[in-house]
Amino acid sequence: MAHPRSRRMRALAVPLGLALTASLGFLPNAATAASADSAPAAAAPAAAAPADGPLLSYVVNTAPGHAAVGKVEKAIAKAGGKVIVAHEQIGVIVVHSANPQFAATIRAVPGVQTAGATRTAPLKPTGTTDVGKPQKVDLSKSQLKAAGSAAKANGQEPLEPLQWDLPAIKADKAAKVNPGSRNVTVAIIDTGVDDTHPDLKPNFSAKQSASCVGGVADTSKGAWRPWNPDEDYHGTHVAGTIAAARNGVGVAGVAPGVKISAIKVSEPETSLFYAESVVCAFVFAADHGVEVTNNSYYVDPWMFNCKDDADQAAIIDAVGRAASYAQRKGAINIAAAGNSNLDLAATKLTDSGSPNDSTPVERTVNPKTCWDVPTQLPGTVTVAATGVNKLKSSYSNYGLGQIDVAAPGGDSKQVPELPAKNGNILSTMPGGDWAYLAGTSMATPHVAGVAALLKSAHPKSGPQEIQWLLKEQADNPGCPAGDTTCTGTKHVNSHFGYGIVDALDAVKK
Repeated sequence: MAHPRSRRMRALAVPLGLALTASLGFLPNAATAASADSAPAAAAPAAAAPADGPLLSYVVNTAPGHAAVGKVEKAIAKAGGKVIVAHEQIGVIVVHSANPQFAATIRAVPGVQTAGATRTAPLKPTGTTDVGKPQKVDLSKSQLKAAGSAAKANGQEPLEPLQWDLPAIKADKAAKVNPGSRNVTVAIIDTGVDDTHPDLKPNFSAKQSASCVGGVADTSKGAWRPWNPDEDYHGTHVAGTIAAARNGVGVAGVAPGVKISAIKVSEPETSLFYAESVVCAFVFAADHGVEVTNNSYYVDPWMFNCKDDADQAAIIDAVGRAASYAQRKGAINIAAAGNSNLDLAATKLTDSGSPNDSTPVERTVNPKTCWDVPTQLPGTVTVAATGVNKLKSSYSNYGLGQIDVAAPGGDSKQVPELPAKNGNILSTMPGGDWAYLAGTSMATPHVAGVAALLKSAHPKSGPQEIQWLLKEQADNPGCPAGDTTCTGTKHVNSHFGYGIVDALDAVKK
């Protein structure tokens, strides 16, 4: 069975670290403890409410506003629930309860629109895991020498010759025109980011970073860093692709002049991304002036959330409200299409991995009514992955009318010319290292970087216009001959949507 990370977070490959520089040391100890506010609280049921079930987390959705939320909060207490946080601006309340009838009871309350459990496994106290460094494999000396020579000759970052993905979307040329504005921030909603990495530190915005684990934003110093760098490297890798600085160290990002922030949403040990944490992340990003959000994951525990299931419908509702709030506040949301080689435009798909926090049960779903969240939420830019040959990556989900744009995500079956050699995406890793990964997780930050460049060039443009520009400027290679999974036209098709994003057009047009 595949490791849950490779199914849920949109990354595939085991990292192959590059032992190229001396270690920067372990992450600061401040990153290893969550604040009391972010730890799951014990339920405080009313005397008349039963409390003999597992302690679960719920989202309760009502009309926005203090008055409407306040009325529902009183009913929550009577039903044996404890309010953890109320996002009054979007009408989403996060609740803990051990009452097995809590959801059914609260759904009958006037003013409650949807309500449901966000997980199938009981809550556990928030803890930490040992902090360590990823395992690394040394890059061959001959390849290092070739990369170094090429970089020096072309005025590139030391490892940039190994980044075939940058010229694939003309990001190398774009950087010479406009590397991006310091007034633009991309929030990485993920497993946390190691902001001490020399490629990330120059562009990191601590003021726009937090841990949202458990549903409450914790802005204490270091709260946004990975729980365990050995395992939770995903967000740091994504960060480098977006905005690794051109500072003479390591790799370069697509938009090396913009700022990045980290909003950690992954649970310790399991690394699952639950709805209450993702809701918090979108609201936090919106309220802290973020222009782009990068979402290389799906909301656990369901790969697809079906609208005819009360719990799953509540998840769609809650996360959808939060994502829409971010859009209304000026952020464009970019999300990965997924790594299961599924046609998201099909009428029937098999989901055998959900729920992934307890015992999965194989089920047949219709992606038109069972959504991959946040990927299929309205207004979200859905990204497919490509390899060096401008073909869809073998693992990437696809679908006519479902994919908006495509970008390099890596594919071991598509191998670049030397010195790059590796067909996956090279980026930053915790502890000052670099590694290759593949997945739609790796494609999405390329699009987020281009969106940040567009926002830099068109600062008055809103999310809808930035999305339109992404599509209008994309280069579509068209369907490969003989590939029956690719349907549509030269301009819009199931593999690439409107095409592979173009960073140079983003800063020139």
